[in-house]
Amino acid sequence: MNQDVVAATKAKAREYFKVRGTLTPAATIHERIAESFSALHAFLGPLPASTVARRAFPGEWSIQEVVDHLVETHRPGLDELWCLLAGTRPPGEAIPASLQSKAPLHRPWPWLLAELGRIHGEILRTLAAVHPEFTTEARAPLVMVVNVTDDDGKVVPLHWVEELDWKAYAITWRLHVLDHLKQVKKVRAAMDR
Repeated sequence: MNQDVVAATKAKAREYFKVRGTLTPAATIHERIAESFSALHAFLGPLPASTVARRAFPGEWSIQEVVDHLVETHRPGLDELWCLLAGTRPPGEAIPASLQSKAPLHRPWPWLLAELGRIHGEILRTLAAVHPEFTTEARAPLVMVVNVTDDDGKVVPLHWVEELDWKAYAITWRLHVLDHLKQVKKVRAAMDR
C-alpha cells in the first residue's frame, strides 16, 4: 500500500480524535455518544427476531452478528474506560477489531438487544459521572480500521493500533455505532427488496 496514503489516513484519524475527542468537553462527548446509541436502538428495537439472523449478502454479517459484535466489543471497552478513568492503562492487548462471541447466531435476539442496552446505559452513566475537568495521562490501545483505496484502486481496510486518551477513546463508540448502524440499515434494506 502507498505509504503516503497510510500516513495521510493516520494523520486524519489522529486529528479527528484530537478535535472531536481530546479537546472536546466531556459533556459534549457524552451527548454525541448518547445520540448515536439512541439512533441505533431506535432502529434495532422494532426488528423481528425472525429476520435478524438472515444474511443479505454472502460473506457479510447478519444484523444479529453485528449486534453480537457490538456487545462483545463494547463490554470490554467499558472495562477499558474504567481503567482510563482510574488513571491506568488497561491491561493486555487492544480489543480485536472483528470480535464476536463463539456462537453469535445462537444468542436470543431479545437478550442481545437487552444486553446491548445495558452496556450502553452503563457507558453513558460512566461518562455522565466524569468531572468536567478530569484529566489523566493514561492511554488505551485501540485497533483502528479505516477503509482506504489501495494502489489498484480497490477499497481495503487499513488496520493499526492507536494509543488514545479517555475522551478520544470514548468518542470511538460514536463512530463504531454509526458505522454499524449504516451497515444494519443496508442489510435491512436488502432484505426488504
